[in-house]
Amino acid sequence: MGRRMAEQAGSSPAGPGFEITRVLEAPRERVWAEWTEPERFADWFGGGESEVPVESVSIDLREGGAWRATMFAGSQRREIHWDGTYLEVVEPSRLVLTFSDEPDAESFELVTIELDDLGDDRTEMRFEQRGGMTPEQYEAAGQGWGTFFDRMESRLGGG
Repeated sequence: MGRRMAEQAGSSPAGPGFEITRVLEAPRERVWAEWTEPERFADWFGGGESEVPVESVSIDLREGGAWRATMFAGSQRREIHWDGTYLEVVEPSRLVLTFSDEPDAESFELVTIELDDLGDDRTEMRFEQRGGMTPEQYEAAGQGWGTFFDRMESRLGGG
């Protein structure tokens, strides 16, 4: 899997995938914490429709470190096991990690999060996901992440 990760990490930014940019009313360090602290991540990941028990979240925040989380999605509470590996950790501005809902599979998505301090306690968050899904799957994933980020945004605005 290590060789495949290296190949994926070098893939063209123009490849299949999507990007989302949000300006959040919070300092960059608080947005970083949303991605890197299990209690915070568990609260927003999945949006308002899903539950991520905090005890299911594990974050080994270092290059080569693993992360995982279990989500109970929607009203049917479909159980989804997410996992991946951190490829880049540049606190508090950049995370690159693999992302998969099939922990035993060789395939994964590559996710990049970049946080820019805009001043005045505002942060621009650029999120990118690339990999091997179909355009329809990317459209659905983009909508899903949008609801997750809505939840993050309300958490940050409320604090």
